[in-house]
Amino acid sequence: MDSSYFSNPAIYLIDAIFGLYLIAVMLRFLLQLVRANFHNPICQFLVKITNPPLVPLRRLIPGFKGVDVASLFLLFAIQLSATLLKLLIASSSFSILILIPLTISDLLSLALNVFMVAILVQVVLSWVGQGVHNPLTSTIYSLTEPVLAPVRRFIPPIGGMDLSPLVVLIAIPLIKMLVIAPIANIGRLFI
Repeated sequence: MDSSYFSNPAIYLIDAIFGLYLIAVMLRFLLQLVRANFHNPICQFLVKITNPPLVPLRRLIPGFKGVDVASLFLLFAIQLSATLLKLLIASSSFSILILIPLTISDLLSLALNVFMVAILVQVVLSWVGQGVHNPLTSTIYSLTEPVLAPVRRFIPPIGGMDLSPLVVLIAIPLIKMLVIAPIANIGRLFI
């Protein structure tokens, strides 16, 4: 029987389980960074599911200039664990030096993916749900506005159309190709 018969499902499960929790911690970190309203139900949900590891970590790792360093540490630890497990399943031998660059590139890619999905959802909501205020809309707006506002200063709306989401959606894959891929490739040198 092919070794990938069991390794592919195992890697999928690791990606799914670790990935869902990584998204929750990443969202909490990013929403804290942009100072979103944490009284809304979505933010409260994120706080409740991420508090069990974060509360003890915050006793050991204090914040720094408004940045929740404990969340960053938790993100790094979870992604490092997932990367290590996947490498152990997929490869019989690898250098431990591969873990740091792959972990960093995966976390940066996840952050960009969160922004990409949030911007896409915001665009769709602007078409179908104008004037509707709900927890999702305000949370997404809080998350995307710090990214879209600087672009809007350079490219103002044209004929009532805000092109800033389009510019950012084009820029994110470029950043992945030009910044994140080289970081991941550094790690692959040690395989």
